[in-house]
Amino acid sequence: MGAREVVVVGGGPAGLTAAEVIAGAGHHVTVVERMPSIGRKLMMAGRGGLNLTHSEAGDRFLGRYGAAEAFLTPSIAAFQPNDLRDWARGLGEETFVGTSGRVFPCSFKASPLLRAWARRLADLGVAFRTRTRWTGFTPGGVTVVGPAGEETIVADAVVLGLGGASWPRLGSDGAWTSILAAEGVEIVPLRPTNCGFTVAWSEIFRGRFEGEPLKRIAVRFAEHVSVGEAVVTSDGLEGGAIYGLSAVLREAIAAGGATEIRLDLKPAMDAEEIAAALDRGRKGDSLSNRLRKGIGLPPVAVGLLREGVGKDLPADTTELARLIKAVPIRVVSARPLERAISSAGGVALGEIGPDFQLKRLPGVFVCGEMIDWEAPTGGYLLQACFSTGRAAGRGVTRLLET
Repeated sequence: MGAREVVVVGGGPAGLTAAEVIAGAGHHVTVVERMPSIGRKLMMAGRGGLNLTHSEAGDRFLGRYGAAEAFLTPSIAAFQPNDLRDWARGLGEETFVGTSGRVFPCSFKASPLLRAWARRLADLGVAFRTRTRWTGFTPGGVTVVGPAGEETIVADAVVLGLGGASWPRLGSDGAWTSILAAEGVEIVPLRPTNCGFTVAWSEIFRGRFEGEPLKRIAVRFAEHVSVGEAVVTSDGLEGGAIYGLSAVLREAIAAGGATEIRLDLKPAMDAEEIAAALDRGRKGDSLSNRLRKGIGLPPVAVGLLREGVGKDLPADTTELARLIKAVPIRVVSARPLERAISSAGGVALGEIGPDFQLKRLPGVFVCGEMIDWEAPTGGYLLQACFSTGRAAGRGVTRLLET
């Protein structure tokens, strides 16, 4: 039937992947991006080295997507972590597996990959319309507002890769939810995930320890455990060890208000080992010195002990050791959505067909973070964006071949 016209709305990893697949099949693709340039969230991810994916084994990897595992499995199985690494290699970016199993480009940057990708897309004939906001559908196309004002772009198919609503200054502001809801598409409310949480620190603790890292800790909530690092902020806690529990904490707070987590400040030692090490300390030393010399607790950790139970810490080393393994910290609320790394919610899974086409809007496909799934940091977020973008792109090509 020859080349057809396709509009991809959103110049992030999911949308660009869909554009590459569709243009590679010989169709004309126009990418609409409201920001001045494409890939802004990808560039932000590059500040942390650009964690593209994870080397974890298949079943365990897929389990990271929780309730959306069954929905995402076909698309990730069709474009797996090793496929993503091969794709990056094809753009001149070799990757490596870090000690944590996370996969990074050897350059530790996003810009070389994005530049090479943009060149490939341009070579495939993809046109880019930046500083242009999608405003809705019209028979036979979409409506947009750009530098020249409002206009219509003709389209035989549309791919939406508009992201969630985290980091809105980078382009994904969640405004699309009202457009799709007006079309009858069910939208699960967007919520923060991979986010920090608010804690009502004392003025003394906040003033002394804001910005201090907590290294090699474990955070427990109910039966859930997250191991890693965290950072004390002026009004709470951030960092990987906290992000790993963000989904369950967010839902618990939404259901019942402020809740309590437990911090294990020495996960590599059990309580008996900690007590024995403290007992070996010099009797003339202050408690803070015994904690520092005996088990290597930094001042910020000692401060946390006092935040958990008050100024007077247990004199008995056995009781103190138990506290070190389970410091109670009351978390009040999740950080606002605009301060989260990613968002949960979006287009309800039941609205999406097997080719990522919206059941209520034939010819309209969705991909990436605007779908109702969430995952921890570690490469799982980007992998699902690439995989669903490719699946949506293939869905478009199949539609256009019929």
